[in-house]
Amino acid sequence: MRLPVPHLTAIAVVSTAFALITSVTTVSAAPAAAQPANVAAGSTNASPYDIVVTDQASDRIIVLDANDADWTSGAEKWAWRPTATEGFGDLTDNWGLPDEAKLRHRDGRRYLLTTDSYGLAAVVPYPTGRGSYWAADVGRADNAHSIELLPSGNVAVTASTGGWVRVYTASQGRRSTAYTQIQLDGAHGAVWDPTTRLLWTLGDHELVGLRIGGTRAEPTITREVTHPLPTAWGHDLQLIPHRPDRLWVTTGTRVYQVDKATGTFHSDYPGAETVDVAGVKAVTTNPATGQVITTRNEPGNPCTWCTSTVRMHRPTDSRTLPGGQIYKARWWVDYAR
Repeated sequence: MRLPVPHLTAIAVVSTAFALITSVTTVSAAPAAAQPANVAAGSTNASPYDIVVTDQASDRIIVLDANDADWTSGAEKWAWRPTATEGFGDLTDNWGLPDEAKLRHRDGRRYLLTTDSYGLAAVVPYPTGRGSYWAADVGRADNAHSIELLPSGNVAVTASTGGWVRVYTASQGRRSTAYTQIQLDGAHGAVWDPTTRLLWTLGDHELVGLRIGGTRAEPTITREVTHPLPTAWGHDLQLIPHRPDRLWVTTGTRVYQVDKATGTFHSDYPGAETVDVAGVKAVTTNPATGQVITTRNEPGNPCTWCTSTVRMHRPTDSRTLPGGQIYKARWWVDYAR
């Protein structure tokens, strides 16, 4: 059920026009980003965080030991897929190409946030993996691509083929299907920013900061900030620890750090010489060590948009999952907390 949103089209048009006039979008050099005080460039300190991957070969979300260089055996610490036993009997047909995995907290509890291209969007208790805070079929044809848990308890979902950002009233029930929606061509990324109190979303050609208003039962969405992308096909969007003024943004050909206030897309951040390449599907920074991990499509992989290898930067390293078809990999940490 789609919630009525009075004058949503007019609001979106006016907000977009204002943002396009006032935002400044440039690609420029930038001073070195702040790093954790106790971590030097090239540090080999062990990570206190694991790595989560969306493996489309096994159709699982897998948490792996980042400090284990051998992912052939013994590195897997947790894995999940929706099953009838776990309380997803009504939604198992909407799983088969997992494309997002995040860790979030609410009311002292930890949750896996996940989406699948076949239509499942879910907030799953971690580490039990049983039942759901919320789950729904958001449309098999729309290609759900990312998900975020909002402070209200509602859940934002993006869909690239559908070209929309929705806020589902998850606070109203674990299978609530009511939502409000705003159009965003090629909607891929979504991340809640506790600094600006905006839901940042990434489409084919623009980075958009959305103000979520209304009530928990009847939320509203308003465009507040729009930054046109310097290169096309926006893909991944993440917060950057120790740089609350910036976001990671990947496109079809580049990886940027963008200043949220000015819309300046920086390209000479630390590690850019290996991070800033074409085809990056996911990028995140380890809050403790400053090490960055990325995934990009791997020639010869049976899944043309996947890889079996997670690349590490500053210091350079890698982890390979034999037979893996990894779409995204992230440090298993709650960046929005």
